[in-house]
Amino acid sequence: MSKQKLKIPGISICFAHPIVKLVCQLSLVAMMMCTALHLVWAQTSGAPQTATPVAPAWAEPGSPTHVQVAPPADFHRPSTNFDMPVGIFEGQSEIGSALVPGGTTYDASTGQYSLIASGYNIWYQRDEFRYLWKKMSGDVSIAADISYPDPKGFSDRKAVLVIRQDLDDDSKEVIITLHGSGMLQLGERPQKHVGFKDMEYRIADRGLSGAENPNSLVTVMAKRLGLEKRGDAFAIFVSQVGEPMHQFGPPITLHIDGPFYAGIGFCSHLPVTLDTAVFSNVIIENSAGQVH
Repeated sequence: MSKQKLKIPGISICFAHPIVKLVCQLSLVAMMMCTALHLVWAQTSGAPQTATPVAPAWAEPGSPTHVQVAPPADFHRPSTNFDMPVGIFEGQSEIGSALVPGGTTYDASTGQYSLIASGYNIWYQRDEFRYLWKKMSGDVSIAADISYPDPKGFSDRKAVLVIRQDLDDDSKEVIITLHGSGMLQLGERPQKHVGFKDMEYRIADRGLSGAENPNSLVTVMAKRLGLEKRGDAFAIFVSQVGEPMHQFGPPITLHIDGPFYAGIGFCSHLPVTLDTAVFSNVIIENSAGQVH
């Protein structure tokens, strides 16, 4: 029986039977169709997790019965980094290596990124979150539509646009945040291993959102957020309901040396519970004035 040869650019494979060749051809077609949906799911351990880890008390979120406090001053957990490009980003990280590792899905046909993460917080002197990043220097513009598929997720979960000096859990950084509650935040960790400072904004309306009672105050979830770095000035840009992006409040000033890391991230704010944030129409430009 003559051997059948399947040619792939750069590869030549021989088969002993034409049916085997047909099966392989069909498999390759299926693989090519699947490239429209690029899936990246990276965990800190190759073995499946058999039991939910126990989080320390300081990592639990605030509640009527629990007061959240800062991590111990000497507590650190090395980040888990993957030099694995996804979409427009060069790599991704589990900053602070949350107790339950997350992952990323990227739909190349729509340009949509879904970040799956746990993580105690992006706050105090250290962070835990899923981060897609690109190394950059100079001025930067980042923007994205952000949504939460689960409307019942924790109110303080955080989807962020972020510029960080490094990938350590206590890096100097600037973040733009859309909280699960709708609160907006322009925050900074001005030095490595210190607490955050921020400006917080809450947008609400009366009678515009179709509430049953027109006098009810209804939170508006911003449709699109932007972060602009212009020199040492960092500003938040917002589109509340689809109008052109506009700066919201004053910028903050912080010097971050290049090269630095710029990208998108998500933290569920629950140390052992995964949640998802979706980023769409993402742009990241190496110049100011490009937030749109």
